[in-house]
Amino acid sequence: MNKAVNIVGVPMDLGQSRRGVDMGPSAVRYAGLDDHLRQMGCRVRDCGNVEIPVRDELPAEGGLAYLPAVVEACTTVYGAGLEAFSEGAIPVFLGGDHSIALGTVAAATEAQPVGVLWIDAHGDFNTPSTSPTGNLHGMPLAALIGQGSPTLVDIGRPGPKISARDVVLLGLRSLDPEERALLRATGMTVLTMREIDEKGIGKVAKQAIQSLSGSPKIHISLDMDSLDPSEAPGVGTPVPGGLTYREAHVLMELIAASATVGSMDVVEINPILDHRNRTAKIAVELVASALGQTIF
Repeated sequence: MNKAVNIVGVPMDLGQSRRGVDMGPSAVRYAGLDDHLRQMGCRVRDCGNVEIPVRDELPAEGGLAYLPAVVEACTTVYGAGLEAFSEGAIPVFLGGDHSIALGTVAAATEAQPVGVLWIDAHGDFNTPSTSPTGNLHGMPLAALIGQGSPTLVDIGRPGPKISARDVVLLGLRSLDPEERALLRATGMTVLTMREIDEKGIGKVAKQAIQSLSGSPKIHISLDMDSLDPSEAPGVGTPVPGGLTYREAHVLMELIAASATVGSMDVVEINPILDHRNRTAKIAVELVASALGQTIF
């Protein structure tokens, strides 16, 4: 296979109120990501963890009070991504909450436009004025296309990082009311769990790939709460009715066979809520499938 892969840990839990996702990178490493990728023939460099502001030294109220710290952290993530790309490597970012994508996608789109496959139970399309909680992990996708807080929009470089036509949101099943209106107005391709239930994961995956076919590379942003909690219990914001284990693998396998995956992030793993590191183990397998591992 001979792919160069840089593993970058982003132990950040500043984007949400529930603690624990900062331990996600350790859980995925413990589940054997490095060894698994090496056995596939990848050339792997673990770059360690980027430095994240210490939550206990920040304002106790959280939410939007963490905005400067999240901007600082995601700017560091952006730099780690640029370093990986300069080495000709595929960066695999291990979160941490989903706000890390503000830095990962900014890096992925630095040199050229890319397609973004956002796999998530949630829309992550709130802004500070629409969010019922103020939690920043519910805002990254909106900020990446230029909506919401200017300080989030401008992470890495000024302005939007992607256009709505270059994004597919897949696995959606939970939206806030105002978030729904914002998302509909963009015209973004949204493939909900209803589409998957009606058409099957194969047809929906091919639809997603076709929607992104104009992009030379794809960035996969995988929130592990896209899977059903019965499959992946170790997430902070579980929503019933998600992807099965095999649906998630088929999705990754079809992407790997049909598109060039240039970068990836895996987010929202909370080992405190997990059972025997099950969610992290599935994450390792899904990363491998996205990078080209096949059954036969």
